[in-house]
Amino acid sequence: MPPPQNVLISGAGIAGSVLAFWLHRASPSTQITLVERAPALRLTGASVDIRGSAIDVVKLMGLLDKIREQTTREAGVQCVRADGSTAWQLGATGREEMQSVTSEYEIFRGALARILLEPIEGVVEVVLGEWVEGFEQDGEGVEVRFGNGRESGRYDMLVAADGVGSRVRGLMLEAPSREQVVDLGCHVAYFTVKSDLLSGGQWAKWCNSPGGRVTFLRPDPDPRGRTRAYLCNVTLPAQTKERDRLNEALEQGDEAYMTMLEDLFKDAGWLAPEVLKGMRESDDFYCSLFAQTRSPKLCNSRVVLLGDAGYATPGIGTSLAIIGGYVLAGEILRHDGDMVKACKAYEDLMLPYAKSQQKGGGAMRYANPQTAWGIAARNAVIGAATGLMLDRVVMAGAAWLGFWERKLSMPEYPWPAQ
Repeated sequence: MPPPQNVLISGAGIAGSVLAFWLHRASPSTQITLVERAPALRLTGASVDIRGSAIDVVKLMGLLDKIREQTTREAGVQCVRADGSTAWQLGATGREEMQSVTSEYEIFRGALARILLEPIEGVVEVVLGEWVEGFEQDGEGVEVRFGNGRESGRYDMLVAADGVGSRVRGLMLEAPSREQVVDLGCHVAYFTVKSDLLSGGQWAKWCNSPGGRVTFLRPDPDPRGRTRAYLCNVTLPAQTKERDRLNEALEQGDEAYMTMLEDLFKDAGWLAPEVLKGMRESDDFYCSLFAQTRSPKLCNSRVVLLGDAGYATPGIGTSLAIIGGYVLAGEILRHDGDMVKACKAYEDLMLPYAKSQQKGGGAMRYANPQTAWGIAARNAVIGAATGLMLDRVVMAGAAWLGFWERKLSMPEYPWPAQ
């Protein structure tokens, strides 16, 4: 068992919670502090999924049954035309080792966050409305300055789990954080519609409109009748004018972005009018750029990047965050608390693995054609393939859409018996 340590985690999301769980498991005397910039824990969000080695991690945490109980029960995805007719569908596979667009463990982010936070309540200090302003390292620790009144403190390790726009990453690399963010050509808005637009159905529905517009609706088991909605705008590299408009609205805030969506989707067809009305009535509107984080390294001595701060990857980002938290804590345990060696061993495992998952980052552009002809051609090809109902066809489709990944080969960590 490693000696008692003092660890600061910047960011109280999925990655930070998993790391805190395993740090406490490795050494209950370790002092763990989670600082979160937001004034409250974020317990909302779109659906996320758990795949590959992340399934093994949550099994070891004893949380898989709880996650299974709170999945969205989504049966799969139906691609629909503007008139609502089904062009093709791709169902959940029922298998952990080969999943389609709909994961076997599809769960809303807020539900997963609650499940992961519950085991660490009372064993970690959570500080809300605070963030890391700066830090200095020496051979023995990290001196951290905070941005909202908390006294500076000394820690054995500083973990950046503060998302794609990680401030700590910029400080660690001595470069603007945006330089490590790769635009995948998609802007997306998420929100909950306060009515059941899917009429009780368990299939998610995906509708493309010319111009890279996507309306995506997912079922919500809330008994009050709800629908989880996504409005996406996919742009090609040459469409700088369109992308500049999206980025400008994103920077201006939610109201500007909703106004822009009302203009862009006013003639999108299908359920666009109902979705836009639901957007205005929603309580949880959130918009962002679909992007990857490609950091050249994950650590600098005792400062380390975790989850989206180091390797955000849409489609498998939640799973990478879970795996990363487990591996970092495991390497600290395996190296008997030597933080510098542990952080480097974590980087040597996670960085190549994350990079392998980030190949083919243009999947959103391939899957969502810009023209009516392109949409019709895609529907014809996928419709014919999925109609054959062959496993190899489904697997090829999953790989094409970016949801096929190999497991990470991890050491057997010597976790203490509980």
